[in-house]
Amino acid sequence: MSRSRRSRKDQDVPPPAWGPSAPAKSQDPTGSYTHQAEPERDPKKHRRIFFWFFLAVQILFVIWLITGISSSGNADGCAGLTGDSLRLCEDGGHAGTAIGVGLIIGIWVAVDFILAVTYAVYRLARRQPRTS
Repeated sequence: MSRSRRSRKDQDVPPPAWGPSAPAKSQDPTGSYTHQAEPERDPKKHRRIFFWFFLAVQILFVIWLITGISSSGNADGCAGLTGDSLRLCEDGGHAGTAIGVGLIIGIWVAVDFILAVTYAVYRLARRQPRTS
């Protein structure tokens, strides 16, 4: 059971100009060859790596903020104090927590700004030049 295969020389199809993605050639009525446009390919699927990285950074900052706020309830240093001393110790702890939360939020804003500038530069570098 052998099949006879025709070689490329026996076929009436001209070989491609270069590789499998070469544009097809057709002969117009004047006898000259013209290049046909290549069929439009499916665009590559975007993986959205930056998006997931950005979300991971946001989640880390939210966790850091929650743990920073929840740590203000530790009054181990104020044990044994009473009256005004206890109130001053607790107020100092709350002030320290507020400063720490403010620093976390400041770092968060700075990191988000750096990420935004980096993403903008990346998008501008990948942008296709306009043709008139």
